[in-house]
Amino acid sequence: MHSWWESVSKARSRIHALAAILPSSSAEALSALADSDRPALSLLSSPAAYSAVSSSLQGSASDPLCHWLYDTFLSSDPHLRLLVLSFLPLLSALYLSRIHHHFDPSSLAGFEAVLLAIYAAETKSRAGKPLLVTIPDLSQPSIYHAPLRKPSSSVDRPSSVGVLSPPLEPHVAMKSTKRATIVGTALHCYYAQISQMPSWSKLEFCRFAAGWAGQDCPCRSELDHRDETAIANGHGAIGSSEIEIEEVAEEMGNLNLQIQKSDFDLDSNGGNGEGAHKGDRIPLPWEILQPVLRILGHCLLGPLNPQEVKDAASSAVRSLYARASHDLVPQAILATRSLIQLDNRTREAAKAAAASSSNSNTPTKPKKPEILLVSK
Repeated sequence: MHSWWESVSKARSRIHALAAILPSSSAEALSALADSDRPALSLLSSPAAYSAVSSSLQGSASDPLCHWLYDTFLSSDPHLRLLVLSFLPLLSALYLSRIHHHFDPSSLAGFEAVLLAIYAAETKSRAGKPLLVTIPDLSQPSIYHAPLRKPSSSVDRPSSVGVLSPPLEPHVAMKSTKRATIVGTALHCYYAQISQMPSWSKLEFCRFAAGWAGQDCPCRSELDHRDETAIANGHGAIGSSEIEIEEVAEEMGNLNLQIQKSDFDLDSNGGNGEGAHKGDRIPLPWEILQPVLRILGHCLLGPLNPQEVKDAASSAVRSLYARASHDLVPQAILATRSLIQLDNRTREAAKAAAASSSNSNTPTKPKKPEILLVSK
């Protein structure tokens, strides 16, 4: 009971500190959030609070919002740390865009302090160990095969292990040679908590990722055209009629139009201008691109994500595929290509399920009563 009340009191004090920084128009709404039973989670799920922070975030060493984010993340409360991570898409987008446009480094010290705090916490939690993933050997039977026991003649092979992230080294300053590693590690932390992130935070990340790719050439939709050709040849899940093919093409065209209309720009003050806007191409080393693709994969295929998030992720993945195709990055081409194919198949399956559901709900014409003729 004491620990719960201590957590609530700490969260309320942090929210009141934030209300003192933001304009008075947002202070009343934040005060109402502080009075809730779970103030940190209430602030996390408030789009109005995010809008107020994003419009006031500067990034300099004297920026009070960066000080608030830094101090809040250093607290031991997991909900407060989750709150800081929800602002990571905005913070990383502004930081990477300004670095690319050669802003004065002193104007980015606030951003760097927050990123270094997240990196230091992750370095401590990993304790010098890398992030590994076990790759299954497809030549060996799995638990779903029958018989379950392996043949006696088979030889056990060591399982393949992939390295998602190497061991982290401690850093106290943001060096140009380590910037990608530090930002990428922060994005890994965001991905680790993505199931608890609000939908608006995921939506912002997808839009920023599309802006980082900066590719709107026709090749971004070439895989969609190939899928339409497969459908026309009778290999698709929807069918082989020309009407259905035209519907798929029209749906993808409408999707692209919706995403283009919803894109927005951010200037150095967090408003509309020349910041991380759509088409603002920035360097994307693999240290940053890998966690970006993992986050987009969740946004694209997560069953609980709203359709708006899935559509934004779909557009971002296609832009990154075009970028990888132009830059000739094999691992990025393979990853984005797989995500696009999964997206197309998921949409085809959903459309087929909707069509079958509508057919089952369509009232059928009542049959005429049968008249049996009996011969005498």
